[in-house]
Amino acid sequence: MSANRSSDSSCRPEVRTTNNTCFHKELSVTASVISMAAGISSNSIALFILLKSYNRLRIKSKASFLLFASSLVITDLLGHLINGSLVLYVYCYQRKWEIFDPHGIMCSIFGACMVFYGLSPLFLGSVMALERCIGVTQPIFHSTALTSHHSKRLLGFIWILAALVALLPVLLQRPYEIQSSRSWCFFQMEQPKDWLDVLLPLLFSVLGLLALMLSFVCNTLASCALLQSRLRRKLCSRGTSHHIEMICQLLAIMLVSCVCWGPLLIHILLLSTRGIGESTCFSLLTLVRMATWNQILDPWVYILLRKAVLRKIFMLFQSCCGSKHPNIPSWRCSIFDSSAVIGKSDCHCLSRLTLPDTAIKSIT
Repeated sequence: MSANRSSDSSCRPEVRTTNNTCFHKELSVTASVISMAAGISSNSIALFILLKSYNRLRIKSKASFLLFASSLVITDLLGHLINGSLVLYVYCYQRKWEIFDPHGIMCSIFGACMVFYGLSPLFLGSVMALERCIGVTQPIFHSTALTSHHSKRLLGFIWILAALVALLPVLLQRPYEIQSSRSWCFFQMEQPKDWLDVLLPLLFSVLGLLALMLSFVCNTLASCALLQSRLRRKLCSRGTSHHIEMICQLLAIMLVSCVCWGPLLIHILLLSTRGIGESTCFSLLTLVRMATWNQILDPWVYILLRKAVLRKIFMLFQSCCGSKHPNIPSWRCSIFDSSAVIGKSDCHCLSRLTLPDTAIKSIT
């Protein structure tokens, strides 16, 4: 969702054209351009990194994760590009919808894009967390059930579901409404006419909150499983580093989504259930601006929380605290050594493990 940096004074139906309002309007356009440029550049860099990793790696479990992650970044990129362009177009026409959109077609497109590019990242984040939870807790089932074909079908289902929710107001003949700031379109949030005007934003907020809840549960289970396996000395073989890397990325995505999207979704839920009829211009604009940062911060998770960056952070931590914690060097080989050829450090780690009979039979 691209932020709409309209001024608070524009929420009033009639405002005099003063130097102050002109300054706020110019500031709003500048802020929208900066937000759009930052989102496009950040997502482009993250997409380049993910596509490079996707072509380089042949790990099946991580290939599915990178497919969802690349789709998330592409969705954020298109959201900034399309919604940002619509915001600038509205400001170019001085927010006079009756001139450039007399039939409300553009308002419907604008509102549908806001909903689609808002729900899609939340759905993708929850599916990524679910996929990684299954990959950590049930690796055999993950390798057999979640194939590349299934991952692509699941990805298409996510986009179709988000598009269906976005098109519901148009299909039910409850088109999106121009908000009080006259710079964006969304559900009918002020003075709903009947239960449909309450149901549509309620569905949007409930689905978003369920996606955040699913991400929280799955990330917690996966993190606990990795920690428990580490404590039991079962993760000293190769193939652990990409699990640690993905869990760190998912935890960061979940944190960003909860901080950015949580207040907006809860606010819409309260407005829908309580039926508050007062003006919501200022609060909605503020919360939409917060939600916009989700699409700007998401790509930096993949830019900063990569294995190479995590290794440097760990090396720095080891140099500072290695003398106080002598067990850190043995932990290093199990986390960051995932090369295809097992080195001496791997053999040293594997020598302390006892393979079960089933594993021996499968090898022989």
